[in-house]
Formats: sequence, structure tokens, C-alpha cells
Amino acid sequence: MAVVNVKVKFNCSVETVWNIVTSLTDYAWRSDLGRIEVISENKFIEYTTDGYATTFTVTLVEPHKRWEFDMENDNIKGHWTGGFFERNGETEISFTEDVKPKKFFMKPFVKGYLKKQQEAYIADLKKVIEERNKG
Repeated sequence: MAVVNVKVKFNCSVETVWNIVTSLTDYAWRSDLGRIEVISENKFIEYTTDGYATTFTVTLVEPHKRWEFDMENDNIKGHWTGGFFERNGETEISFTEDVKPKKFFMKPFVKGYLKKQQEAYIADLKKVIEERNKG
């Protein structure tokens, strides 16, 4: 099992960050995503730009505070927790992934892979927030 956490602050409202992160229709800002297929209110599938699918099942929604889901694909199974905190006009996010590889030989690589994924996600998120703050 690998657990990876990232914490970042943004100079905008928690509502702005929440709306960007939780939207299943406005995802063009994500460099890793080709598309999202919404299955139901609590289930969606993300497809990478290469077409690799990961299924997400939402387990908790507390608007502007917490979003959690289980995730699974051919290689991993795990849980993602997103915390959203607004203080003094800034928003801090704390995103934690707790993932278990399905194939034993992948175990040494999972933590590094998750960190790389989180870095790309945060870079994309920073970029879209900066763009929207200008407009």
C-alpha cells in the first residue's frame, strides 16, 4: 500500500477551487485526461489521453469541505480524500491517495507514480486558477 499527500495554497475562494476540482464536465484544463464518462450521480470513469480507464465511486461529498472516492483500474485499487480549507481569503487543499497495487511487481513503483500524477495535477490546477483569476 502507498499513501501520498499533497498540500497547496491558492489565492482564491474555496468555492472556486471546489468547482474546478469536482466538475465532471469542465476538465479540459487537465493535461492527463482525454474524457470523463459519467455513469451515475456517484460513479464516473476517467480516460487518460491514451484511453486508459479508471473508475471512481464517490463515497463522501461535503460541499466546499471534503470530497472522497474509491478508485480502481487494472493496476490499482484505492481511496482518494480531498480536503478544502478556506482561511483569510486563501484556500488550502490537502489531497491524499491511499493505493494498493493489484500486481505484486508494481508495488515498488506505485508511490513514485502517484507523486508524479499529483505533481502534474497540481501544476494543471495552479495554471487554471491563475487563468481564471486574471479573467
